[in-house]
Amino acid sequence: MNEHTIEPLIVVGVDGSDHSKEAVRWAVEQARLIGGRVHAVMAWEWNRNAFAIGMAEAQFAEQEAVTAEETARRKLSDTVTAAVGASAGVPVFRRVEQGPPAQVLVDASKEADLMVVGTRGYGGFKGALLGSVSQQVVQYSGSTVVVVRESEEAGEGGSGA
Repeated sequence: MNEHTIEPLIVVGVDGSDHSKEAVRWAVEQARLIGGRVHAVMAWEWNRNAFAIGMAEAQFAEQEAVTAEETARRKLSDTVTAAVGASAGVPVFRRVEQGPPAQVLVDASKEADLMVVGTRGYGGFKGALLGSVSQQVVQYSGSTVVVVRESEEAGEGGSGA
């Protein structure tokens, strides 16, 4: 197989927010235009209680971590489906990885031809132009980054959800 026949890879950061839905829509449309594929990536973190004692507590922590990862998988799937429907028209792969969101996305950007993020996620200040994760991705990405703003309709009290 010739290396020029490999589909360009667009990685998009997803956290379930309206901003990330806009980013997914943009990434999928761009993939359509260039004949690419999309990897929708969601990070999850789990902090174990370092002071837990005994086997029962360790097993409980493992079960909670599995639940947290499964919740992230469902949230990623629901967000992608809400953004582009059940059939996006281009290959959209869903990836859930454990770790700090900015680090997970920066690491994923190293294999991407293009990295896409929304301006802000759930956290932070409403008036901020760029969230902390998006800012770190822009600063440290291993590929070109596109920051997608939330649509005007969503920002003006439209559906956006």
